[in-house]
Amino acid sequence: MDFLHSILGSDLNKAFFTILNIIFIEGLLSVDNAAVLATLVMDLPEKQRGKALRIGLIFAYIFRGAALLLAGYLLQIGWVKLIGGAYLLFLALKFFYEKTIKHKNILEEVADEVKEILPTKKLIFGLNQFWSTVFMVEAMDLVFSLDNVLAAGAFSKNIYIVCIGVFIGIITMRIVANYFVKLMARFPFLDFAAFIVIFMLGVKLIYEYFYPENINAIEEGHSNIKAYGFSLATIAVFVIPVITSLLFNFPKNNK
Repeated sequence: MDFLHSILGSDLNKAFFTILNIIFIEGLLSVDNAAVLATLVMDLPEKQRGKALRIGLIFAYIFRGAALLLAGYLLQIGWVKLIGGAYLLFLALKFFYEKTIKHKNILEEVADEVKEILPTKKLIFGLNQFWSTVFMVEAMDLVFSLDNVLAAGAFSKNIYIVCIGVFIGIITMRIVANYFVKLMARFPFLDFAAFIVIFMLGVKLIYEYFYPENINAIEEGHSNIKAYGFSLATIAVFVIPVITSLLFNFPKNNK
């Protein structure tokens, strides 16, 4: 227990809720990413596709770990926190606009753009088709994981908590990707919920920039409601709509 306290902090329950939040948001935000990466390997022979994605998983841990360490450090700098919060707000508002106003199928457009910019039949740096595809998978994973990394970093200042949540999220996403796809097909509003959380995280970072003393008081306070408030709020964003959807079909679900 002393070891857990040393890396996760004095409040293990709060750390658990935060890790759970990070795992879930990582999974939801990675559904589109995983689909795009799967599109990239489709030009490979069937026997090589799984191998390319497995190699991609190894490098995903390496690059994502480095990105998390960098983000964890940079988000301690005031102006970076402000820019990061503004970027998360931009991502959320852009998503809401494109989904509700333009009714764009973002996944298909991104996949087409990726295929057009980086066709897998084109060899990169003189590599053969397999390693060219692996390179593109890693490049796209790194690009598409920017929002994931920034969102995870906004959940907690404890880099151990963030890394545990993201790393479990990565491997979980690879194992239960089909389940996440089916879950979002059954409850199509979950992508909205994910970006509501992204919006909340953006607000949180900007609030921390302008009122750091208030955040410290909440985190160090003895009130469970204050300490757990944000984690519980983000969980509620996902859980409450699912419950009302199952009971009253609002928001509508695809049975």
